[in-house]
Amino acid sequence: MRTALVWLAVLIVIAALAWWRLRRRPARPRLRSEPPDASWRTRPQPGEIWWADVPFEDGTGHKVRPCLVLRTHQRQVEVLKITSQDQSARRDHVEIPTKAWDRRATHNSFLDLSGPFQLRDAAFSRKAGTVDPKTWRAVRELHRTGWVS
Repeated sequence: MRTALVWLAVLIVIAALAWWRLRRRPARPRLRSEPPDASWRTRPQPGEIWWADVPFEDGTGHKVRPCLVLRTHQRQVEVLKITSQDQSARRDHVEIPTKAWDRRATHNSFLDLSGPFQLRDAAFSRKAGTVDPKTWRAVRELHRTGWVS
C-alpha cells in the first residue's frame, strides 16, 4: 500500500511538472491570411517578390537581390532568397519564371527553399512583382505564409 502511494505521488509530481512546462512554453504566433489592419498593406506582402538588401549566410556582407516574401511580422519580414545562378541540380531550390517580374532577365531564376531570412522593413527597396501561382503553391506546402501578429 505504501509503495502504491509513493508511485502515485511521483506520478502527480510528473503530471504537475509537465502541465507547468506546457503553460510556460511561448504561444505560437497567430498567422493570418489577411493583414491585421490597413497600415500593413504598404509593407511587403506574402507572395510578393521584392528587391532587398539580404545578408550573406556567413555574415561577411550583404547583397541587394530579389526575394520572395513568406511572412510579414510587426517589425520584420521573412523571405526566401532568389538567385540567377543555375541551381537545377539541388533539391532545395526550385526554378521560377523571371520575366514576369524582371523584364531584363534572359533566363529563369531559382528560389532557395531551404530556410527563410528575417529582414527589417528598411532592407526592402522596391517591389518587383508577384510570384506565379504554381511556385506559390509549392512554397506553401513547405512554409507557413501570411501575416504574423
